[in-house]
Amino acid sequence: MTPIRPLFFLAILFMIHDISALTNSRDVAVLRSLKDELKNTPPSWSESDDPCGSKVWDGVTCHNSRVTGLVLTSMGLVGQVSGDMGELSELTCLDLSYNKGLTGSLPPQLGLLKNLSTLILMGCGFSGVIPTQLGNLTQLSFLDLSSNNFTGVIPPSLGFLSKLYWLGLANNQFTGSIPVSTFAKPGLNSLKKAKHFHLNDNRLSGLIPRQLFSPDMVLVHVLLNGNQFTGSIPETIV
Repeated sequence: MTPIRPLFFLAILFMIHDISALTNSRDVAVLRSLKDELKNTPPSWSESDDPCGSKVWDGVTCHNSRVTGLVLTSMGLVGQVSGDMGELSELTCLDLSYNKGLTGSLPPQLGLLKNLSTLILMGCGFSGVIPTQLGNLTQLSFLDLSSNNFTGVIPPSLGFLSKLYWLGLANNQFTGSIPVSTFAKPGLNSLKKAKHFHLNDNRLSGLIPRQLFSPDMVLVHVLLNGNQFTGSIPETIV
C-alpha cells in the first residue's frame, strides 16, 4: 500500500490545482449563455470550457478567476443581450460597440454591474428606452450609447453617475428636454466631472437648461446640434 499513497496524494493535489484554475462557475454560465444567444462569437469560445483558463477566451479579461472585462467590438455579433449579463458582478469594462446585429432593448439587470467603469455600446442596433437602472452604475466614468435606435427621454437617473467624464448619447431618437435636477429627482447638471457631452442628432426639445453647466466644470466637447431646441444658448456654456 505504501507505494500507492504518493500517487493518491499527487492526484488529490492535481485535482485541487485544477479546480482552483477554473473560472467562477456563475461567470462561466453567463458566458456560455451569451455564446448560445449570440451568433459570431469568437472561435476560441468553442475551443475551451474555461474562459479564464490556460487559453483565455478572446475578448475576455480575467482576474482571480473572475471575468472583469468583455470587449467584443466589430465582430458581427447578432442577437440580443439578456439579463444574465448582470450576474458578472466583477465586470469593470463592457464594450460591444460596432455590432449592428445586436438588437432589442437593454436589460435592466445591467444596473447590477456595480463595479462597471466603462460601458460602450455605440454603433449597435439597440432600441427601446434606456433603463433607469443604469443610474445605479456609480463607478462609471465612460458611458457611450451613441448611434443606436434608443427612444424615449434621457433618464434623469444618469445624474447619479458622479464619476462620469464622458457621456455619449448622440445619434439616437431621444425626445423631451434635457433632465436637470430638482428636489424630487436628479439630472445631468449633477455630472460635475463630465468633460464630454454628446447629445447631438436626437429629437430633444425645449430650452437648453442654464443650470446644465457650471463654472467649476472643465468642459472639452459639447455637442447639442441636430435637435429641436428653442431659445438662446445659455451663457454658462459659452
